[in-house]
Amino acid sequence: QGQLVQSGGGLVQLGGSLGLSCVASRDIGTIYIMAWYRQVPGKQRELVAYIRDDGRANYVDFVEGRFTISRDNARNTVNLTMSNLKPEDTAVYYCNARSQNSGNYWGQGTQVTVSS
Repeated sequence: QGQLVQSGGGLVQLGGSLGLSCVASRDIGTIYIMAWYRQVPGKQRELVAYIRDDGRANYVDFVEGRFTISRDNARNTVNLTMSNLKPEDTAVYYCNARSQNSGNYWGQGTQVTVSS
């Protein structure tokens, strides 16, 4: 129970754009925060952006102005639109959901590769 299913990502050239989507299963219940993280081999998973159930979004400095996070509460989805991509954005991106009953859920991960 409690699944997040991701889609999107792939390979793009420097300066290009990509989108990621994540759908949460209904049995998770009410989701307070949905977020995107990323991880490269040998490094810890890091936060990219998160969005509250009221729509307020926050971004880390290195994606501010380039990435946009959005969510549809009715469909239990969260999206990440990435533009002006750089090689250092190459990573496995993970969707995360935190429910009001203290559940913490992760998607399966999606590779994003930016070539120079």
